[in-house]
Amino acid sequence: MTDAFSYDTFTTRNIGFVTAEEQQRLRSARVFICGVGGMGGAALMALARAGIGRFVIADMDAFDVSNLNRQVFANAATVGKPKAASSAEAVRQINPEIEIEVHGGEWPKLAGEIAARCDLVVNGMDDIAAGVHLYREAKRAGKAVIDAYMSPLPSVILVRPTDPRPEERLGFPTIGKAWTDISEDDRRAAVLAEVEHVMLHSRSRHYIDLAIAGEVAAGRRSRMSFAPMVISTGMMMAYEAVSLILGRPTGTDCRGWFFNPYKPAVEKPLPAPLAALIRPLVRRALAKMTASS
Repeated sequence: MTDAFSYDTFTTRNIGFVTAEEQQRLRSARVFICGVGGMGGAALMALARAGIGRFVIADMDAFDVSNLNRQVFANAATVGKPKAASSAEAVRQINPEIEIEVHGGEWPKLAGEIAARCDLVVNGMDDIAAGVHLYREAKRAGKAVIDAYMSPLPSVILVRPTDPRPEERLGFPTIGKAWTDISEDDRRAAVLAEVEHVMLHSRSRHYIDLAIAGEVAAGRRSRMSFAPMVISTGMMMAYEAVSLILGRPTGTDCRGWFFNPYKPAVEKPLPAPLAALIRPLVRRALAKMTASS
């Protein structure tokens, strides 16, 4: 870097989107991002560039070649290296003054304590059991969680401490179970419940190969992921985080919404009576999609 780093110069073009006073509030904020691969990594990048001054990040995994198609901190130099440490180093290259605390496999034991000292929590993970644990600890700490659906369309969810958690709202078979006791059958049932919600409340099914999606939902294939969808989702999560930190109004709630770039359109959950009428049709379609050939 040829010029000496200055936070004010770094964030000068933010002013107008936020006030100078709001920028300092972003600088003072601390955000917990659990999972910094796909959407979590994109959210981390956007929030770091927005001038968030303090982060706690956690990830148990290392980057691999299959991550290169969508994860913003995955590149030839980081393949094989821990995601959390590599992402932290990349963020320090954006803002050398940033405070960033890094955790790996030990994060579940610390989740409640970490959430309690952060302004908000971002769930960037795709593991059902770990996500259940994170939500429970965030609720105990009185902190909101920003999340997204397992959806082919970009989406965002804001779950405040008083809101029902996804396991409650979507009917996961995990309620009352320790997160470490959640079985593979429980995970598959939870994924199917989430996929049913996505199919019911968005037009996602029109933009993917349903045969492949059925294999994913049935647990017979790895999840599909596409850079425009993943990175757009991370950006939407970052917008929600900024709004929450600054106390700005947001139309997002625990049911969330979907952005359809193909139309383009915002897709929000259907009214309950209409959803109840359509749900049996969606369940039949999902059963057909996931049936073994």
